[in-house]
Amino acid sequence: MTSYDALLLLSFGGPEGPDDVIPFLENVTRGRNIPRERLEEVGEHYYMFGGVSPINQLCRDLKAAIEADFADHGVGLPVYWGNRNWDPYLADTVRQMKADGIRRAAAFVTSAYSGYSTNDQYLDDIARVRAEVEGAPEIDKLPVYCDRPEFVEPFVDATKDALSGLPEGARVVFTAHSVPLSQPNQEKYVAELEAVAREVARKAAPGAPWDLVYQSRSGPPSQPWLEPQITDHLSDLHGKGVRAVAVVPIGFVSDHMEVKYDLDVEAADLAAELGIAFARAGTPGTDPRFATLPRRLLADAG
Repeated sequence: MTSYDALLLLSFGGPEGPDDVIPFLENVTRGRNIPRERLEEVGEHYYMFGGVSPINQLCRDLKAAIEADFADHGVGLPVYWGNRNWDPYLADTVRQMKADGIRRAAAFVTSAYSGYSTNDQYLDDIARVRAEVEGAPEIDKLPVYCDRPEFVEPFVDATKDALSGLPEGARVVFTAHSVPLSQPNQEKYVAELEAVAREVARKAAPGAPWDLVYQSRSGPPSQPWLEPQITDHLSDLHGKGVRAVAVVPIGFVSDHMEVKYDLDVEAADLAAELGIAFARAGTPGTDPRFATLPRRLLADAG
C-alpha cells in the first residue's frame, strides 16, 4: 500500500441538471453518429428525474465512505475523483493530482467486471489523459473485483431482501448491461457475470430458479448484442406462468440511471402490466463492506 501516494476513484459521470443532459449524452456517444432524435429520446429518461443522474452523488458518497474507511484503518492516502464523461473530468482531476505532487496513484473504477466497456476502456482513458497532461502521475488500475466478497455479499443480502417481499416461488432474474457480441472480451464478461449470479443465487436463494439477462442496449437493431433483454424475458416468463420476480442488477455497482429507469420504470411498468409481482434488489453503493474494497485491493497490491 505504501507504493502509492493517492487513490483515484474513476467513474462514468452523469448530468446534474436539465441543461447538462444533452451535452452529457453527446460526450457519451461522441464518434458514434447517434441521431439527435435518439439523444433527445434518451434524454427524456433523465428529465423524468429532474435531469439529474444519481451517479455523481453516489460517487461523492462512495468517496466519503472510502475516506472514512481509510481514516479508521490508518491509511493516509488522499482520495481523488474523476469521470470519463462529465465534471469532474478525469483530465482535470489528474492535473490537480499533479499540482498536489502525486507521483503514483491506484485507480478504483466503479465497474467490477472484465470486458472492453467495463475495464479496457478505463485503461484507455487513463493512458489518454496521462499522455495529455504533461508530468501526470503514474496511475495503475486496481484489478477487476467482481469475485470479491465485498462486492458479492451486499448483493446476497439485497437479493434476500427483495425475495422477502414476494410470494413464495419467485424467480430471480439477474441483469447486466448488454454489449455488442463483437466487443472485445465479451466472453470473459459473460463468464464473470454467470459466476457471480451463480454464487449470489446459491447463497441468497438455494434451489430457486434464476436467469441472467441484459438491459440498456443502445446499438442499432442490425448489430447483435447480448440477449435476452429483460423486457423480452419478462414477457417470456409471463407466458410460462411465472408470477413473481426479484430483479438483481449484478452488473452494476450503484443505482445510477440505467438501473433507475431501465429497471425501476421500464421493467417495473411492464411487470405490472403483465401481472407479475416485481421487486428490485439494491446494488452495493456505499455498503460498508463495499467501501472497504479499495483498501483491501491496495493491501493485496502491496
